[in-house]
Amino acid sequence: MAFNNNGNVFFAAADPLQGKKTKLQSSRSWVSIVETGESETLDVDKYAIMHRVQIHARDLRILDPNLSYPSTILGRERAIVLNLEHIKAIITSDEVLLRDPSDENVIPVLKELERRLPVGNEAQLGQGDGKESSAAHNDADAGEEDDSPFEFRALEVFLEAICSFLAARTTELETAAYPALDELTSKISSRNLDRVRKLKSAMTRLTARVQKVRDELEQLLDDDDDMAELYLSRKLSSASSASSSPNCYLTSPTIGSKISRASRASLATARGDENDVEELEMLLEAYFMQIDSTLNRLTTLREYIDDTEDYINIQLDNHRNQLIQLELVLSSGTVCSAFYSLVAGIFGMNIPYTWNDNHGYMFKYVVILTGAICVILFTFIMSHARYKGLVGS
Repeated sequence: MAFNNNGNVFFAAADPLQGKKTKLQSSRSWVSIVETGESETLDVDKYAIMHRVQIHARDLRILDPNLSYPSTILGRERAIVLNLEHIKAIITSDEVLLRDPSDENVIPVLKELERRLPVGNEAQLGQGDGKESSAAHNDADAGEEDDSPFEFRALEVFLEAICSFLAARTTELETAAYPALDELTSKISSRNLDRVRKLKSAMTRLTARVQKVRDELEQLLDDDDDMAELYLSRKLSSASSASSSPNCYLTSPTIGSKISRASRASLATARGDENDVEELEMLLEAYFMQIDSTLNRLTTLREYIDDTEDYINIQLDNHRNQLIQLELVLSSGTVCSAFYSLVAGIFGMNIPYTWNDNHGYMFKYVVILTGAICVILFTFIMSHARYKGLVGS
């Protein structure tokens, strides 16, 4: 119910697209974290983000939660586009833009960024006072992370968060899987089989997610040019002397990338700096080993599941063989009983014969002789089956 301009009451119809609009607006929510650790919530569209960090629409499309893109770490002229599971962020040389800050998995990452990003600025903030400067200098000597560029500190927080997140999911899966597999080994039932099936499906999905992150880190480590693209502070310091047009990256990203890469190559040659990506390489290697360890744990779990399946199949084959042996024994007994029934049926016919005069005496012979023949026949069949290996000894 609402009021119009004349004061009359009218009922407003419910908008069926209101829920979708709310969802779209929430997906536009960003949070900005600067070097001092201060954060600011932004509710802007993609064009404002593109203008703010100077990236193209195809790069921003990677961060769209409605689209499915693999784990990606892209280095652009003035930003790093990062898509790792629930972490979708844009890193610049002095700012981090994090998408969907209200997500329960993103909130711990946001708090960690606010806590760890200002660490690198203590030395700069303490230059005004001699005591504070010396203390900051001692802290910088104690921790090498204080000398790292802003983009690397932010990247480290994201890599640590995603590696810890996947490791925690792996631990939860192991905690649920190993007891379920042991229970299935001790007792094969439909309930236990369905439980293990669901755990195996969850393990397959988690393995694929971990594998994507590992492959992206491995791809970065294998290409020094891709790692050089992530040095935003270095490119920013050399941009004034290497770029002739400040907006060249907007009109032609390929040309801008070639110019930037050529400028870095010339500067590296002039300075004789052969290990210009060593710092980033060490950072990526540390988390590559961590994510690789998580993948190895999942591989071990998969092998344990496969071993359990093989053991169950062996058990089922053994039970099947026992059933076949029992069927063989019963079939042999049925054949012998059929022979005994055949003899009894022949002598039960109403046909005149001379043996019927002394029926009591002949009855004993027929019964004993027929029974002995059936026993001998059964023994012969079972001995032959055991000799051929059809029945266990």
